[in-house]
Amino acid sequence: MTPVPGSSSLGSAPAPLLRRIVLQGKYETVAMLRNGEQLILAVVLPLLAMMGLTVTPLLDGLGSSRINVAVPGVLALCAMSTAFTGQGIATGFDRRYGVLRFLSTTPLGRTGLIAGKVLAVLAVLLLQVLAVTAVALALGWRPDPLGWLPGLALLVLGAASFTALGLLVAGTVRPEATLAITNLLWILLGALGGIVIPAERLPALAQAVVHFLPSGALGQALRDAFLHGSINSGAVLVLLLWTALAGGAATRWFKWN
Repeated sequence: MTPVPGSSSLGSAPAPLLRRIVLQGKYETVAMLRNGEQLILAVVLPLLAMMGLTVTPLLDGLGSSRINVAVPGVLALCAMSTAFTGQGIATGFDRRYGVLRFLSTTPLGRTGLIAGKVLAVLAVLLLQVLAVTAVALALGWRPDPLGWLPGLALLVLGAASFTALGLLVAGTVRPEATLAITNLLWILLGALGGIVIPAERLPALAQAVVHFLPSGALGQALRDAFLHGSINSGAVLVLLLWTALAGGAATRWFKWN
């Protein structure tokens, strides 16, 4: 029988909570990286989007070069892909097959399980950032040096917001519905949510609402950071509100089985 991450052998005390969380995070990270569909969603599609934006005139006039405008949005897309779509789908099917209910009764506990999932999201996001940055630098990306610290902090905040939303969906609807909802929202937010394409290049109706969406807030905040080295406090507030509201709703209505 394969031991549960963070569990101990019969008759011995359970491992410390931090170790259990790290082991669960490692397990979740490996599971995500072994999933071919999630790898396409997490790495391949964002890279294709970045390359596509560099060869089309869609971003002309918004910055010093197409690649400089494209990369922040692609990094934001990476956060949404892993934290919302990838983690949402994985959690939904774990819930369907009883994995969540089983793990929540082990020494890992519900808190440790959620912390392990967050750790896995951050680990995969780090790999995404490294991959996108390597390709972007080769294509001529020149970010503002002052933007790195706020940019990375914003990515973590964006990942927290999308993880909360992903858990809310995965914990309240059927797995098949989770699959449909997360993939549909990934397409809609990616195309019209201000995450990759700045609001000023979207239809007028979309421009009126994208700044209040987590996608639009994260995309614009990262562009301000990496293009100008500035912090968009309004976008930060929007992300904090989405994290608090979605996190509170997930805590209130999440069903473990």
